[in-house]
Amino acid sequence: MHQGISTFPCTQCGLCCQHVNLANETKPLDRGDGTCKHYSDADKRCNIYADRPDICRVDRQYELHYADQYSWNEFVDINLEICSILWKVSEKS
Repeated sequence: MHQGISTFPCTQCGLCCQHVNLANETKPLDRGDGTCKHYSDADKRCNIYADRPDICRVDRQYELHYADQYSWNEFVDINLEICSILWKVSEKS
């Protein structure tokens, strides 16, 4: 477990943006190929990062839906596991 993490340690790899089709919560963002409609392939960045939806904000999702179920560190660990799965999916592609 990660101790004392105050913010989610996002590496900005963009893999969560390239696999929005894998989760029901993010499927509405799919531009038709599994990638978020706001993701720029050229820049490898979100075109609306400052105004991105709550589902794209780990801290906001924690506050809205998971704070009563997990500690922040547990929630970060769960999300880092998902990041690891996305890396494995990406390597197979």
